[in-house]
Amino acid sequence: MPIYEFKCMKCGQEFEKIFFSSDNEEAIPCPECKSKKTRKMMSAFAGGKSGSGCGPCAATSCSPS
Repeated sequence: MPIYEFKCMKCGQEFEKIFFSSDNEEAIPCPECKSKKTRKMMSAFAGGKSGSGCGPCAATSCSPS
């Protein structure tokens, strides 16, 4: 059951939705204004940041050596 983040294109509300295999991802209404003009967003968790480094590696600096 993944959790997806959405943004309403009408009112700007950002919200999360837990999906079950039977859910239709294209018809997610905004909990604030009920508009179905919503867009799935990239989750901050899925962005690849780790540790104190600057990306998926654990380096502390991304400067060329």
